[in-house]
Amino acid sequence: MGQVKINTWDLVGAYPVCGACGSSKVRRDAWAEWNMATREWELQNIFDDFCCDNCGLAGLPERKVDEEFRRKRIRRLNDALRHGQVKHGAIVITAGPQAKDEAFLGQATRAIAAIDMFSEDNDPHGEHDFGALDLEGEKLVWITSTAA
Repeated sequence: MGQVKINTWDLVGAYPVCGACGSSKVRRDAWAEWNMATREWELQNIFDDFCCDNCGLAGLPERKVDEEFRRKRIRRLNDALRHGQVKHGAIVITAGPQAKDEAFLGQATRAIAAIDMFSEDNDPHGEHDFGALDLEGEKLVWITSTAA
């Protein structure tokens, strides 16, 4: 069986379902090992074989996406980035704001983190990923791009 390339981003909010009957009772072969110290089974390896518990079909399942879960996950990640609560994230500042002093950049960062007035009008996808504000007579536009 050949490898199927799956973009991790496409898996946010996705779950496996049987391609034949649509059931979410999809099983996957795995190997577990008994841990003498914890007295519990521990997952050691997951294999390529899948099977539907409902109809018995063997093979790769399809993926359905829970859009609401996906939207909430992206929103949480974007909010965490704006609030400086991520371990692995990058902030890119364009040349205009970079030309300002540190005090301006600090004020801009705090102002963006403080934004909490998202609505259907200014956040139609509900992801808290874009905004604009006026600061010291300057119009600042910010955007986040989350790769979950």
